[in-house]
Amino acid sequence: MTARQERGGVPRWHEGVLVGFDLETTGVDPLEARIVTAAIAFHGPDGAVDPARSRTWLVDPGVPIPAAAAEVHGITTEYAREHGVPAAAAIPEIIQVLTAVVAAGLPIVVFNASYDLTLLMAAARRHGLDRPAVIGTAAPGWPQAAVIDPLVIDRAVDRYRRGKRTLAAMAAHYGIGDFDAHSAQGDAVAACLVARRIAAKYPAVGDATLEVLHHQQVGWSIAWADNFQEYLRSSGRTDAVIDGTWPVRLATSV
Repeated sequence: MTARQERGGVPRWHEGVLVGFDLETTGVDPLEARIVTAAIAFHGPDGAVDPARSRTWLVDPGVPIPAAAAEVHGITTEYAREHGVPAAAAIPEIIQVLTAVVAAGLPIVVFNASYDLTLLMAAARRHGLDRPAVIGTAAPGWPQAAVIDPLVIDRAVDRYRRGKRTLAAMAAHYGIGDFDAHSAQGDAVAACLVARRIAAKYPAVGDATLEVLHHQQVGWSIAWADNFQEYLRSSGRTDAVIDGTWPVRLATSV
């Protein structure tokens, strides 16, 4: 009997709609960086994005956008100020859409979720919003949501593969063509495509329920962090600390 038959013919999670989420920001620290662009993409199993349900935001972060960040995503301080919406207006909208996604029981696909989701929570706090209900109240975070993180899953199922694990590198590895890298919309869609390819290649991932897979990723992220930390310390970086908390780090900044 197949996994689908055991579920009464219910499609597996990667055979339905996935909701990709991505942020482009001002920096690499999720507790300090600000949102510049955001995308929530409703991605169907046929590969098409539903334009009626999907959303993108260009945000004025309220702080200068460093040149290094602008070189990555192409948004300068001046452009964001002229064309973007204030962060205080955009952030509640982003949270509202994600809350509806969770209420609908759809999986949220976020590449390196502990960055984007932690940043979103820190942004909410910074703008005087209560902890969003969608984020939850305790570790491992987002208990109401099913988060799919292709980075965490790929590290677990293909642990010893050499090479980079950027989204672009993983898209190439899983046979996905060129995409609009470092745009929030392009990365959100690419993350969904990679997630589907991983699930198709590894039956243990594709056949798992969303609840089981979500909690597996909590453990996989911690295990990866522990192993990487041990490697760094054995290489001479004796004070190295790698935080494996997933999908939302508990510490927040205001």
